[in-house]
Order: sequence, then structure tokens, then C-alpha cells
Amino acid sequence: MRLILAFSVAAVTLLSGCSGMGRGETVGTVGGAAGGAAIGSAVTGGSTLGTLGGAAIGGAVGNRVGEDYDRRNR
Repeated sequence: MRLILAFSVAAVTLLSGCSGMGRGETVGTVGGAAGGAAIGSAVTGGSTLGTLGGAAIGGAVGNRVGEDYDRRNR
């Protein structure tokens, strides 16, 4: 239950900044956050801090990759 709550908070926080982003950035951010949350949770044994940290790092990396994709595919 804590994992679902932590992921939901992270997703809402990350998605709130997506309004001015291109499609690649949005998909990259959301996908990165989801993957990062899963990895962070697995590595830390399900800790909330690990899950949120993983979501934040994954979202940032995914955003950057998506931004590069959008730039190359205008």
C-alpha cells in the first residue's frame, strides 16, 4: 500500500510539470519515473524514500532522453 501511495505522489508531482513539454518529453518523464520507482523500490526493499528517489531520478533521465528525441524528430 505504501508503494502505491508513494508512486502516486511521485507521478502527480512529475506530471504537474509536463504541460509545456513535447510528446517525447512527456512519455520519457512518465516512463522514466515508473521504471525508476520500480527499480528504487526493488533495490531498497520497498522503502518509500527509495521509491520516490528512484522515481525522481528516472523521471529526470527520461525527460532528458525525451527532450533529445523531440529535438531530433521535429
